[in-house]
Amino acid sequence: MTDAPEVSRSSLPIRPPIPAELVERLIAEQFPRWAALPVRPIATPGWDNRTFRLGDDMLVRLPSAAEYAGAVAKEQRWLPVLAGHLPLPIPVPLAEGAPGEIFAHPWSVYRWLDGEPATTAPIADPVAFAVALADFLLALAAVDPAGGPPPGLHNWYRGGPLSTYDGQMRAAAAELPDRDALLAIWTEARAAAWSGKPVWFHGDVASGNLLVRGGALAAVIDFGTCGVGDPACDLAVAWTLLTPPARRAFRARLAVDDATWSRGRGWALWKAAILCADGGPDAPAARQVLTQLHAESR
Repeated sequence: MTDAPEVSRSSLPIRPPIPAELVERLIAEQFPRWAALPVRPIATPGWDNRTFRLGDDMLVRLPSAAEYAGAVAKEQRWLPVLAGHLPLPIPVPLAEGAPGEIFAHPWSVYRWLDGEPATTAPIADPVAFAVALADFLLALAAVDPAGGPPPGLHNWYRGGPLSTYDGQMRAAAAELPDRDALLAIWTEARAAAWSGKPVWFHGDVASGNLLVRGGALAAVIDFGTCGVGDPACDLAVAWTLLTPPARRAFRARLAVDDATWSRGRGWALWKAAILCADGGPDAPAARQVLTQLHAESR
């Protein structure tokens, strides 16, 4: 297992705004063949990156801070490799933008993938959706991991140990009324040691990164946190999106052991706890996740 530092909430980066006009200038300067295409921000631009529609068939994806820029080279290198082994479409880079005076980081142009995020799109059959997602993750984990990126700053140590976020988790729990119950789940998850071989994982299997079309899973996007390591981080979606029957089908299809499931529960707990403690617009949904985790632990 790769050693990882502990990440605190105060270490999260500052993300300055990226206006559409800046993206238009970047396209005109570096890819003049696309300069006539309109640039439009999308409704949910993302956290690690800012995303803009370029014409009808492409998108531009720019790191929102220096700490996220390391994912660009990784995606450029590995997404074309992964795409050929996966049962669903994923973003494949069309071009890589160079850092310069008006934007200090590398950036990417991708083909647009049709679909609506599962955050808002209706899912016709939750169990079938869960099984399709599990099949995608199984295919991803089966790709040869040789040379793939281990956990690091490029993906905020996804695929590494939960201890990376122990300080964050405990600080968040201290602000919540069910502190002791939360820390009991967290302690169990941290104690569930991983001893498997490193495999490919996505790193942020969340509703906003799962595209739905016709009620079914149509594509998986945003591989900025992907890497090679412990795939338990990809299980958090079982509590953040899936219904209880779908969750059971998801676990059965993946055939994960109790320790891996517990670590996945820990990843879901960490994210939900810090969102609840922050009290922002995501707090009500995060509280529902904590409620499900409590129920399952009992």
